[in-house]
Amino acid sequence: MFLFPRSKNRPFHFGPFPVETLPRDPSRGTEERERAPIEQPEGARPDDDLSRAVDRYLDIFRTYVDGDVAPAHAPLPDNLERRAVDIKGGAYFMDASQVGICSMPHNAWLSDATAADHTHAVVILVEHPRPGDDDPIAGDWLRNAIAPIGDLRAAEIAICIAGHIRAMGFAARAHIAGDTLVDAERLAVLSGVALRDGGSLVHPYIGARFALACITTDYPLAEDEPLAATARKARTVRYWWGLNGAQSGRERNRRARRPSHASRYPMEQVKRVERPTTFILDDEVPRVPKRAAFFQRALHGDLGERAKKERSRFAFKTPFAHNLLQVIRSMVPHQDGPLNEAADASQFADPAANARAIKTLSHALGSDLTGICEIPRYAWFSHKEDGAEIHPYHRYAVVMLIDQGYDTMEGASGDDWASGAQSMRAYLRGAEIAGVMAEFLRSRGVPARPQTNADSDVLHIPLILWAGLGELSRIGELVLNPFVGPRFKSVVLTTDMPLVVDRPIDFGLQYFCSNCLKCARECPCDAIPFGDKIMFNGYEIWKPDVERCTRYRLTNARGAACGRCMKTCPINKVVDADGALLTRIASWLGVNAMWLKPLMVPIATWMDDTLGNGRRNPAKKWWFDHEIVDGVTVDPPKGTNERDIDPARQVDSAKQKMAYYHASMMPPPDDPSPAALDRKAAMQAGEVVETPDEAQTRTAAGGPKPPHYVATLPGGKIVDGTKAGAGPYK
Repeated sequence: MFLFPRSKNRPFHFGPFPVETLPRDPSRGTEERERAPIEQPEGARPDDDLSRAVDRYLDIFRTYVDGDVAPAHAPLPDNLERRAVDIKGGAYFMDASQVGICSMPHNAWLSDATAADHTHAVVILVEHPRPGDDDPIAGDWLRNAIAPIGDLRAAEIAICIAGHIRAMGFAARAHIAGDTLVDAERLAVLSGVALRDGGSLVHPYIGARFALACITTDYPLAEDEPLAATARKARTVRYWWGLNGAQSGRERNRRARRPSHASRYPMEQVKRVERPTTFILDDEVPRVPKRAAFFQRALHGDLGERAKKERSRFAFKTPFAHNLLQVIRSMVPHQDGPLNEAADASQFADPAANARAIKTLSHALGSDLTGICEIPRYAWFSHKEDGAEIHPYHRYAVVMLIDQGYDTMEGASGDDWASGAQSMRAYLRGAEIAGVMAEFLRSRGVPARPQTNADSDVLHIPLILWAGLGELSRIGELVLNPFVGPRFKSVVLTTDMPLVVDRPIDFGLQYFCSNCLKCARECPCDAIPFGDKIMFNGYEIWKPDVERCTRYRLTNARGAACGRCMKTCPINKVVDADGALLTRIASWLGVNAMWLKPLMVPIATWMDDTLGNGRRNPAKKWWFDHEIVDGVTVDPPKGTNERDIDPARQVDSAKQKMAYYHASMMPPPDDPSPAALDRKAAMQAGEVVETPDEAQTRTAAGGPKPPHYVATLPGGKIVDGTKAGAGPYK
């Protein structure tokens, strides 16, 4: 409890509630199997603007309830318990509240449905979000939409787990709101997910506020038994304290007491400043094209044929991640939609009230942290992938962070077969949240667009800084939040809705990262610098070798992509009522007593290694190490990365050769042909970089912008009187 979180040794597939301790009663199953089949349940969907926006995304998910099955079975253990660990773990990874498995009785099919040859059912239970009653605007928005939001979240999990099963070579169909062939309530009782209480279902810890979705399959799995009637008395003192390392009643109450517009973390305690703690030359930061992003460059063949080939599969070459990707892609066409110009947008005249309401809505939909900022000029990409120029079109950004999952990261090495799924899961959730929000705002006459990892017209990093959600870290092009560290992905909603913005934060990260080298030490490809910050394209930054990082993430043959810097960062922790007391004390001091940083940082970094933080925790590994090769799930031909930390490793920063691809070395935004990288020139480009002090001295004296800050433009155009730097591109 003092050194480690209560959940440290709790197997992840047990879930957030201590349901493994509840009494079971097999006779309840006999009763359910004797009930007559029911007909298709009737029920009108709510017809308010937010519920309709939710249902549009539920319609997208309905296209994935069934699909093609892989032509061969994956290499799987005969142990049905281990198979169930993978399925339950996957559902809890997607934030299910409880998961149960049962055999599939014939009478659980609806009376008018054609029964499939499925032997088992997986039942997903998702707790409804908070109704936002403490905010009059958001409370009105959410009043009728709470159940639809629960249905959407349950559907998201069910279609992803069903797709995962199909990718392993077994039939599986998801049964979700509006498209089901089964009696979900009967299956919930049979699988030990809920109890009957008169004419309704209840969960021992949640009550009646939940949504259900099911998966039927011919995949043999270990089964759960129904709960006994006495399971209703589950909220004991031991539950309040945190039974078996499960989430405690104290932590649930702590979250419930926080204002609905606030995240679960006390961001209000963090010092606010006028500008990000990273020095930014606002007038000199170049707007860059999407073509210049290194993953995009790999698609064009700039990094060679191997990287180009692997770009189409690198993070999604596992059964789980592959299915997530398909759903992410299906949401892209819905990012742009018609604006209801007949709506009265004057209802949104109060920026402060709007900001509180939009944050409450984001949290109800699944955002873990939300901030708001105005969009600086340089945060807009200059050109789309096809070279079309992007003209800034919205004033504000609602920036949302999605936690990638502490427990799953604890079980992984950071660059093994779970890494890609962690990213894809967060990207899917983010696209879903921002998509629903944009649909809703447009229906109310407010221009809005989700900016997702699959299609964004803005760069997220500067927006995360300005929205007060973190500081730029030694990892380089990655922001750290004081409560979740680097363990998140972002999604942005751009809009013209009048909003009060948040200010940037300062929790002393610049000092911390200056004296902690753990991410650089543990980087598998030495892409993170051991040296000091430099100025790169107008930013003060510990500049990583992005080419080296990209190549490793693309071509990692012993895992799917890489997140090792996130895994090993000392700030990757759980900071809540169930977290380690030492972590909570250190976090509070780090935020509220920054003057102690010189004393605390050396102790903190030493202690982090001494406690073994960053090592793999076997109790948290739920997934199979699988790779999809030619459409079939197999054991990875090259094996699996099983790294642990190496505290003894040292690198001489003077001998660490980094490549710098300045704006002047970017490919033309409108040229799709391969533009081969000149790594030698990029390494020599380090000779022209400024230190932050040199940049401040130059700008104070009125010196000109460095020519390498000017991005390559279509046809060598002139911008601001300066010809685009040639570099290796003419």
